Amino acid sequence: MTEEAEETLTSVEREDFEELLEYLKRNRGFDFTGYKRASLVRRVTARMRSVGAESFREYLDLLQVDPGEFTALFDNILINVTAFFRDAPAWEFLRSDVLPGLLAAKDPSEPIRVWSAGCATGEEAYTLAIALAEILGVDETRQRVKIYGTDVDEAALTVARHATYSPKALAGVPERLVETYFERFGANFIFRKDLRRTVIFGRHDLVHAAPISHIDLLVCRNTLMYLNSETQARVLARLHFAVEDGGILFLGKAEMLLSHGSLFAPIDLKRRIFAKVPKGVRERLSVINDGGGYEPLEYPLSYRRAREIAVDAVPSPMVVVHSTGAVAMVNAAARRQFGLSGRDVGRPFQDLEISYRPAELRSALEQVVKEQRPLLLEQISWADGSDGIDCFDIHVVPLADAGGVAVGVAVTFIDVSLPRRLHEALEHSNRDLETAYEELQSTNEELETTNEELQSTIEELETTNEELQSTNEELETMNAELQSTNEELQTINDELRMRTGELDEANDFLESLLISQAGGLVVIDRELRISVWNDRSAELWGLRIEEAPGQHFLNIDIGLPVEELRPLIRAVLAGDSERETVDLEATHRRGREFRCRIVVPPLINRARQIRGVILLMEEAGS
Repeated sequence: MTEEAEETLTSVEREDFEELLEYLKRNRGFDFTGYKRASLVRRVTARMRSVGAESFREYLDLLQVDPGEFTALFDNILINVTAFFRDAPAWEFLRSDVLPGLLAAKDPSEPIRVWSAGCATGEEAYTLAIALAEILGVDETRQRVKIYGTDVDEAALTVARHATYSPKALAGVPERLVETYFERFGANFIFRKDLRRTVIFGRHDLVHAAPISHIDLLVCRNTLMYLNSETQARVLARLHFAVEDGGILFLGKAEMLLSHGSLFAPIDLKRRIFAKVPKGVRERLSVINDGGGYEPLEYPLSYRRAREIAVDAVPSPMVVVHSTGAVAMVNAAARRQFGLSGRDVGRPFQDLEISYRPAELRSALEQVVKEQRPLLLEQISWADGSDGIDCFDIHVVPLADAGGVAVGVAVTFIDVSLPRRLHEALEHSNRDLETAYEELQSTNEELETTNEELQSTIEELETTNEELQSTNEELETMNAELQSTNEELQTINDELRMRTGELDEANDFLESLLISQAGGLVVIDRELRISVWNDRSAELWGLRIEEAPGQHFLNIDIGLPVEELRPLIRAVLAGDSERETVDLEATHRRGREFRCRIVVPPLINRARQIRGVILLMEEAGS
């Protein structure tokens, strides 16, 4: 494909390219439909050139017959460019000017949740661990901090979980930090294990997957730049939902939020550090839905809609005021009775006429919030009696979650016009008790029925509210616990699978060496105790493989004069000789005498330390 064709695709090429993207989504679970098309075409075309494919259709055929090509293609598309303390001035500003304030605002007993979105091979996630440990100390970081590193590239996540980096990768890290937070591992360095446990890696697609919630610091550097504007808006709405009020968003140098100031406000625009703009519950959900987001997992849309319909069906006017002072909900009866509308949701309650008419409710709300006790305002007159209602009992009830934290106040207007009128009628009818007796009896029965229905309605409303609130809180807790447990189990499972595979390979390799050895092979440690005794040794001397390990070599009774080997072994262990060879007269386990050649090299570890010796035994001249 030519350079010109890369910039302008024909309609056929465009259809073939979309079919290629759909194939990647269907067969490998990678959905690139939200990525910028020009960038995608450029990277796919570059890979096509390297394999000699002339068209998208031809390249799709190659993918179908060569599954290994997927890895190379994804490496081209998902450019995992990352480094420790990448863009050092921005990290220094975050450490010195942003993190101290963020941490000071949290209670010392509260956990600190951090999300590195698009973490690639993990350098950014471990940089966050170092930055927090420098402020909090290692012990407190281990106890309070949880860092989630996510990416769509499983191969990159595997590298991140190993936490092993070359000296070149650590070139930009100050020497003091390298010495404090890394341990030498052969020619490379491995991140210290105690802090490694604070970091959890998992596959996550920002465009389609639900966000991790209750995040204090969200780092998403140079990831949004690859998405088109519509997808960016949807992702930013999810990131806004993920970050706690007062939380921080840290972007890359190439990214801006000029069109999303209602979600995140700049702390330092040059360094791309932003603070979340808090929103009320309804406004927050509206932002997510307007941005093409998802319904929050902790409360399904159908449940919330059922709750709204149920509250709307309550015949008594009801207004719910959020703890921030904003109107959180107005039911249908309140809209009809007091001329309110859906546009009033989110407005300050004190700005509405209902806050002072038919009664002064602003001071009542302050009292209920302060004392956390219900307040009843009785016999409040309503001047607009055109609908037959001229008197209310106003119930002001505090709302709190299961932990006792105040979340708002519910104001319910109970129509008591009829009881009031009946009372006045009774006073007038006292002048003619005999005439009004039957009417009074009927009225009393109606009053009792009305009171029972009203009480039942109030009790049902309170019960429904408590049940819905409890269900919401339980689902939130369950979702967070399941998500955290799933991430931890996934990490443990990956580590166990990796270690089991490495151990199996090592055992298989060692067993192959022992079986392949033509002569007898014995490994003894520095205390001259046998560690390895292969099949050929058992065949030569009659000492079985399971009997030999742990025995002192010079004390075993076999057809070989082992005492004559003592000086050779001592010389090799002392480092005086790199290799010793001797021929000794020996007797085979079946009684045949022969001359046995014994080679004694040292057993040396990676640090060039002598851990023991190896005895290689075979018949001389064979």
